[in-house]
Amino acid sequence: MKMTLVSLTVIFVLASFATLGYASDPSPLQDFCVAVKDADAAVFVNGKICKNPEMVVAEDFIFRGLNKPGNTSNPVGSRVTPVNVNQLPGLNTLGISAVRIDYAPNGLNPPHTHPRATEILVVLEGTLYVGFVTSNPANPAIKNKLFTKYLYPGDVFVFPEGLIHFQFNVGKTNAVAFAGLSSQNPGVITVANAVFGSDPPINPAVLTKAFQVEKNVIDYLQAQFWWNID
Repeated sequence: MKMTLVSLTVIFVLASFATLGYASDPSPLQDFCVAVKDADAAVFVNGKICKNPEMVVAEDFIFRGLNKPGNTSNPVGSRVTPVNVNQLPGLNTLGISAVRIDYAPNGLNPPHTHPRATEILVVLEGTLYVGFVTSNPANPAIKNKLFTKYLYPGDVFVFPEGLIHFQFNVGKTNAVAFAGLSSQNPGVITVANAVFGSDPPINPAVLTKAFQVEKNVIDYLQAQFWWNID
């Protein structure tokens, strides 16, 4: 029964995004355009250049390993296993990718955005508290709106492209989710990492003004190690 649920949810994710696959990425102009590794490319382009079709093999279209749990032994207690064009070159120009997300009890996929993709999430195991925040309203007197839900196995939730969102395991056991994204390379911006962990650091005067806090608070946050779970 468990394997049936896994199979159905994975099929659902992929089928759901078949119609959304071109939301962000350019449409393909041929049957496929298997990506050439950046290190082997003679030029850099917006995306990936194509492998010679005569050299394409079946291995270019397969990724193995999403059945394996990710290592959640990190400060936030979660791990994302991505399958985008960097792991599966056959995704190039197809406008779709996937991830597996594992959560320890109290594990968090911290607030982040995907600048190039909408995400549809399917819960396989556990209980997740998820949500996203809208962009700035036209009326400055209105606050950004938060949409949240508790998700259980079999539940599906969608995060609109570019909006800050999160998932938090509120259960006492491990949780697992799969997600489809409407880009071959959706990108990830983890809010805390980007703001407080950039290299070089953002001038503390900027952050002190933006967050309306004392400089010692910003100094403390910038001194932390901001964990990347991808």
